[in-house]
Amino acid sequence: MEIPLRPLSREEIHKLETTLLFYTMLRKDVFEIIKDPAKRVTWVDSLAVAAGAIAREKAGFTITKIAEELGRTETTIREHLEGKSKAGKFVKETYEMLTRGKLPELIFDIRFEEKREDLKKELEEIKNRIEKLLNKL
Repeated sequence: MEIPLRPLSREEIHKLETTLLFYTMLRKDVFEIIKDPAKRVTWVDSLAVAAGAIAREKAGFTITKIAEELGRTETTIREHLEGKSKAGKFVKETYEMLTRGKLPELIFDIRFEEKREDLKKELEEIKNRIEKLLNKL
């Protein structure tokens, strides 16, 4: 999936917002914070608002328009966009990593398909070695 770093449509804004939220929530450092059930709801909400604010800012929305759309105050939106809130800081870092083409270190590796193929090849090699050893015996 291509990530629209400068969204032009509502669909692209939604894709960027979702991507930012997903990758930020699954970052190892952030996941450690939201593991705590007492903090989870507040954190997830803050991360979602920060992701929505950053996606809309990248689409050229004004702070007033972003606040209106997300149902938050302009001050809250400004704090997220400037990275003054922890959630805003984390989401901004995630966005910057994505712009550099680098995925954040996640709690698990979502590139399992690549690993699966590598493991299949390795398994085949092992099977071949076993077969050769059995033939020698």
